[in-house]
Amino acid sequence: MIRYLNNENATLAYQHRDGSSPGVIFCGGFRSDMLGNKARYIDDLCQQRGWQYTRFDYRGHGQSSDDFITCGIDTWLEDTLAILDEIAVGRQVIIGSSMGLWLALLATLRRPQRISGVLGIAGAPDFTEALIWEQLDETNRQVLQDGGTWFRPSEYDDGSPYPITGKLIDSGRQHLLLNDAIDIACPVRLIHGTGDTDVPWSLSLQLLKAFNHNDVALTLLKDSDHRLSTPRELIGIAEQLTDLRNKVS
Repeated sequence: MIRYLNNENATLAYQHRDGSSPGVIFCGGFRSDMLGNKARYIDDLCQQRGWQYTRFDYRGHGQSSDDFITCGIDTWLEDTLAILDEIAVGRQVIIGSSMGLWLALLATLRRPQRISGVLGIAGAPDFTEALIWEQLDETNRQVLQDGGTWFRPSEYDDGSPYPITGKLIDSGRQHLLLNDAIDIACPVRLIHGTGDTDVPWSLSLQLLKAFNHNDVALTLLKDSDHRLSTPRELIGIAEQLTDLRNKVS
């Protein structure tokens, strides 16, 4: 059942199921929503095992309010923290898919007492800088600097290009993680496919090295793409989540 949280003139769509702790909270990817394959698969897993589970849509995504083009990393971090503070109960294992891992890590840095473990799926921290801005030519950079919008080609959904704004790039720069050591104390598990052409697995390797503790592991799946939604890949995600949750329970 989809419910709605009113937060600072915004309405966030979410689903929450009570269950045992630590709970599991799912942070989706850029332009994804809580009805995607991985979010639903993890929902089924948590229901079968009696685990608390929360998933939600950021502003400008899915059934939440606001226009995507007006939002940025700061907006979606506020949404993540609002769901963590107002909906999820007690300590959590936080899952981040693609952009969601960036937000999950930022949320963990701000609420370390609430997060027991982090699971990253094809994580894309700092993607606005590393995978968008640094790959733009000077003409398109100038468009964004002048307050315009660049439409990035997409291979997902109906293939329609999606908007990139200067606000998105600027908000990302305020929250970059990979330039410094990441001061997170809880266990972190990362999964990435070597066939990922959207977010190269080398980004997860860079992230692995950035943590300032050793309870961090990266699993590489040969030839798997960015979606990580095949039965084999979903089973692998479930195994990693189960092991991580058992470790921190």
